[in-house]
Amino acid sequence: MGQGFVLLVIVMSQTTTHMLPVFARADLAFERGEGPWLIATNGDRYLDFTSGVAVNALGHAHPHLVQAVQDQAAKLWHVSNLFRVAEGETLAARLCAESKFADTAFFCNSGAEAMEACIKMARKYHAVNGHPERFRIITFEGAFHGRTLATLAAGGQEKYLEGFGPRVEGFDQVPLGDIEAVKKAIGPNTAAILVEPLQGEGGLRVQPPAFFRALRQLCDENGLLLIFDEVQTGMGRTGELFAHMRFGVTPDIMGLAKALGGGFPIGACLATAKAGKGMTPGTHGSTFGGNLLAVAAANATLDVMLAAGFFDRVQKMSLLFKQKLASVCDRYPDVINEVRGEGLLIGVRAVVPAGDLVAALRDQKLLTVGAGENVVRMLPPLIVTEAELDDAVGRLERACAALSPGARARKAG
Repeated sequence: MGQGFVLLVIVMSQTTTHMLPVFARADLAFERGEGPWLIATNGDRYLDFTSGVAVNALGHAHPHLVQAVQDQAAKLWHVSNLFRVAEGETLAARLCAESKFADTAFFCNSGAEAMEACIKMARKYHAVNGHPERFRIITFEGAFHGRTLATLAAGGQEKYLEGFGPRVEGFDQVPLGDIEAVKKAIGPNTAAILVEPLQGEGGLRVQPPAFFRALRQLCDENGLLLIFDEVQTGMGRTGELFAHMRFGVTPDIMGLAKALGGGFPIGACLATAKAGKGMTPGTHGSTFGGNLLAVAAANATLDVMLAAGFFDRVQKMSLLFKQKLASVCDRYPDVINEVRGEGLLIGVRAVVPAGDLVAALRDQKLLTVGAGENVVRMLPPLIVTEAELDDAVGRLERACAALSPGARARKAG
């Protein structure tokens, strides 16, 4: 009877789960990781170019991060924001200094929470300046800012809003890159402009520096706050610590998360003292935000990223990877036809359904993730080597060969 019960549990574990089914999970589980590699529970090795969706920027089990979290875990995990957290103050000072614009930081647990803080801060700024009617925020089509009700409304994508009742009021969407549309959207109730320096979920859509300079000018001329969502683009993913450094425009408020803790959950809202003037005691908070384990991981992540030459190397790997991907596009134009992105936030636009390409790559033991506009994102850890990029490109070639109508026809002939 005991053996039969064990067998029943094993069978049930393979076919049922108590997890809320909001994710279309692949039937694949991992037990450990090493740098850019994940080892599945059956022992298979996968080259991880998903990186937890741009989270594991330093790969898996990075020794400096592991040591930092282990050391902190042996001392203290959590004390509450009712008290000073010296390590959090250190992290805030480092982030503000490196941002080249911020004076203050608020820590939370995720990207959506970081963006909620950004939205609240922008509204509060105008309220304390005597203009509570200025609460509307201009956002852009194709954006993704999170899964809370407010951040869903900011993103404006119907597929995510459907079924959740009236959307949160106060967001005006315009086409990405259309400055004239932005100008027309500005009115007496406008508080801010919210934009991703590079749309990640939206399909790795890149805009020229002139677009962001124009947004900065419009904000300055109209008394608006400029908010950058750097949840996915920040912490080195585009080849600089923050993506806005690529085009020389600073925001008033910026949201961070994903790679900030190198894999440990932490988010942040950075702001100028002026933009944050309304955020006084009691206006916002987080029970777990900035807990000691999270800030230990984030400080350790910064240690590695701020070392001399780190971003030079990321930019070098980016150029090499783009060149290698472009060559595959040339050989398999009936499968992929465009390379997109900046730094190691890179993708290929698929001709076949993106989901088919993701699945074919997974069959080749290469993990990737889809995005808008039929794009497949390739997000290697920032410590990836040229040999590992070559390995990934080889797997992509084999996946393309398997999906290529022309290649299949030639083989059949």
